[in-house]
Formats: sequence, C-alpha cells, structure tokens
Amino acid sequence: MKNILVLCTGNSCRSQMAHGYLNHFLDNRKVKVYSAGIETHGLNPGALAIMKEDGLNIDHHTSNNVDEYKDIDFDYIITVCDHANENCPYIPSKNALRLHHNFYDPSKLVGKEEEKHAAFLKAREEIKVLF
Repeated sequence: MKNILVLCTGNSCRSQMAHGYLNHFLDNRKVKVYSAGIETHGLNPGALAIMKEDGLNIDHHTSNNVDEYKDIDFDYIITVCDHANENCPYIPSKNALRLHHNFYDPSKLVGKEEEKHAAFLKAREEIKVLF
C-alpha cells in the first residue's frame, strides 16, 4: 500500500480538499491518504461546503499536525502551499517523492458571502484539475 501525505499550513482547507479528491480518484485498497498541517486550524466550513457541492463529503476528516504521522513511511509528500513547503519540519520518509503546488488560499478572503463562495470554488477547481 502506498502512503500519501498532503501538507498545508493549518490543515483546514486546501490540504483537506486535496485529501478528499485523492480519496475519490484513487483506489483506497492501494493507497492511504493522510493530510496534515504544520499547525492545526480545524476544518474550514467553506471547504466542507464547496466539496459537498461537488458531491464529496469530507466532514469526517480531522485537522492533524504533521508530527502525528512521524512514524509513517510516506511514498509521496505533497505540499499545497508555499508556507508549508518552506517551513515544513523534517519528515523522515527517505524515499518519498516530494511534490509542491501553491494553490490559491480562499480562507484569507474577507468579503461578502458570494465573494467567499467564488474564492472557495476557485481553489477547489485548481485542486481538482491537478488531482
């Protein structure tokens, strides 16, 4: 079984959406997907809602700190924001293929509900296209 870690700053939004799509698109008998942050910020309600709009329920996900997974040997480590890529603590998976893509962060937007929805939609579609 292959282990994949999706890593972001707070494990609340982008990493959760990527985790959801990887679970959806990959065979869970061959792949185990984890997501974590270098901090934990809880699940972002906007991320939960925008994924539900695409038919994926990620409400059961948890916001985890990367240190919780220090004993797992990952095959892939995917950082989904520049901050995590630049500040990630050491992960002792010697053979892991490390991939990085800085996705748009909808959680930073302050505005009307329609603007927030559009921001989460933009991030979701960026993530979905790559996964």
